[in-house]
Amino acid sequence: MPDRTYWYAVAALRAADGAPGKISDKVQASSNIRPPAPIVMRVDASASAGKLEQVWHMVGSEHLSQLFDTSKSGGKVIGPDFEESLRLARTELGATLVRAHNILSDELGVYREVNGEPVYDFTKIDQIFDRVRALGLRPIVELSFMPEALATDPTATIFSYGGIVSPPKDWRRWAELNQKLARHLVERYGLEEVREWGFEVWNEPNLGGFWTGNPREQSYFRLYQEAARAIKSVDNKLKVGGPATAAAGWIESFLDYVLKNKLPLDFLSTHTYGNPPLNVGAALKSRKMKNVEVWWTEWGITPSHFNPINDLPFGAPFVLHGMAAVQGNAKYLAYWVISDHFEELGRPQALFHGGFGLLTVGNLRKPRYWALKLLEELGTERIKLEMGGDGAGSLVDAFATRKPDGSIYVLAWNGTLDQTKAGGWGLLDRRVILKLRGLGAQKYRASLARVDNYNSNALARYRALAEHWGTTSAWPTEDQWKILKQGDQLDERTLPAPSMEAGVLTVAFDLPMPGVARLKLIPETK
Repeated sequence: MPDRTYWYAVAALRAADGAPGKISDKVQASSNIRPPAPIVMRVDASASAGKLEQVWHMVGSEHLSQLFDTSKSGGKVIGPDFEESLRLARTELGATLVRAHNILSDELGVYREVNGEPVYDFTKIDQIFDRVRALGLRPIVELSFMPEALATDPTATIFSYGGIVSPPKDWRRWAELNQKLARHLVERYGLEEVREWGFEVWNEPNLGGFWTGNPREQSYFRLYQEAARAIKSVDNKLKVGGPATAAAGWIESFLDYVLKNKLPLDFLSTHTYGNPPLNVGAALKSRKMKNVEVWWTEWGITPSHFNPINDLPFGAPFVLHGMAAVQGNAKYLAYWVISDHFEELGRPQALFHGGFGLLTVGNLRKPRYWALKLLEELGTERIKLEMGGDGAGSLVDAFATRKPDGSIYVLAWNGTLDQTKAGGWGLLDRRVILKLRGLGAQKYRASLARVDNYNSNALARYRALAEHWGTTSAWPTEDQWKILKQGDQLDERTLPAPSMEAGVLTVAFDLPMPGVARLKLIPETK
């Protein structure tokens, strides 16, 4: 509240379920009732600031058998529509890896027993991975869920498609299943190719809904041990990881188990929602595990499906805050998920239903998608950027990059983690004054792209059109779909030719909360 003084003290966490560190000294602060001064960003295009790590190049997905689903959702045949979402992830977001549940479940007929003996059939897995590879993507092979014939308790299930979350009744056969799957994939796709994939053991075993082992932690560690050793027996350079926990759980105990039992571990994987990820790599560093990468294989603005926040522009700066937070301390931060074709809790009942997807059914681009596309359009060479002002470096942040052709991209965003302000909050809006130097005498063409409540906002546009059409139906008609697809564009406008004074080019723009703005400067050719 304005004019009210608050006291703060904080403590650091090395892991979500670890003990807090020493509490900080107390500080006091109060809200500013005066309009905030502009955020001033100073960019030096002649000063390199390292590499922009493209951590968004892994995406999450609903179970990949949807690629062959011939039924409809919202008037769209699921298989081709879902496939298009994966194609867009590859071509527009730069994704190279896709992670999905349920590759071992009975819907694919991988494992059964005849007269008490195992029978393996990888035909349907081949069909799925063939299609994924044809799209230019590689799979993260999430080793879940348990085949019915191998499960201790086949009645323990999750999701609408009944993934079995029970431990195996026979640990030797669980190991054999993983070994045979890895060997089959190597034989089909080639050793050098499969070495670029990843084998992740299970999904969120620290949650009772996903794992019924007792005791939960130790039984999962056994599950990991058997699978990891089996896969490495095929080839030592196949990548294996875990524990794939929710909320960065079990990190330290898992790593201690791995070290104690001399188990292979190529990537440490975990999940979190609603906040930028912690630096779990600190737990690796303290144990001198130098060659283990950090993979956040699930992350998003909320763990809740059918949540309105998923469709709002509020998610766009959230995505960028997260990608900035893991620069230098994670290999991947995979947004969960690419498409609203998602049926864990039932299929969508309306076009905008608060689905997890970056893309709607029908592949309209949501604000979170645009944020990632703008990231992908940046160069990989970062240039020096400093900023000051109320909220600089926290509420408001930015990347500045330079491409080999001399073009300059500055991507700025304004977002809070407080979801009670999801619709916007005037006190958090900011004016940005961007000052660029080190450009030389070159002239530039400038444009500004925006994602906010009024720009690049598919939901707002749909609502306006629905009011114009006078419709209250859950799904568009075929003609309405065409109009929506035609207007599914990034809002970007050309700016007046910027001029330089004393070697400094200045551009000013408003940056609402929530909001994203991308300034693009393209050198003019003579």
